Parts: sequence; structure tokens; C-alpha cells
Amino acid sequence: MPVIAAFYGIVIKVFQGDHNPPHIHVAYSEFKAQIEIASGRILAGRLPPRSHKLVKEWLKLRQNEVMKAWDVAEQYGTPKRVKPLE
Repeated sequence: MPVIAAFYGIVIKVFQGDHNPPHIHVAYSEFKAQIEIASGRILAGRLPPRSHKLVKEWLKLRQNEVMKAWDVAEQYGTPKRVKPLE
């Protein structure tokens, strides 16, 4: 499961051959969540509100790149890293 970005202690991954809807796996400290790429909503798990807000902000800025990473991973490829939130 490739890491596509990491910032402020948040690690974002995509799983190869994962299920729809397109989503990312986010880990922050002991928290883990699956977040939909298109909307930024939490599909499963839990994140602190501040961390979720940072991930949603990052998704707004990098949505096209994250979708490309999802598409590559869905075909069992290795996606490129996506620029972190600065």
C-alpha cells in the first residue's frame, strides 16, 4: 500500500485494487479513516476534526493528482507521490 503523501503527522495511502468509491486511507497518531476523494467525507473510521480539515484542504488542492494516484493503484500499479500540504 503506497504512501502518496505525508504532512503534519498525517500519512495518506492508496491500496492497490481497492474498492469504490475512490478513497484514500489516512492515518494520524492512533486514528485511521477512509476518506472519499471527491467529497472529503469520512467513509469509515475516525480522525480528529483538525486533521480531517487539513486532509480536506489538501484534497481540494490536489484532487486531480490524487485521482490519478487512485487510478494507477486500482490497476495494481505504483502511484506517484502527491505534493503535501504546506
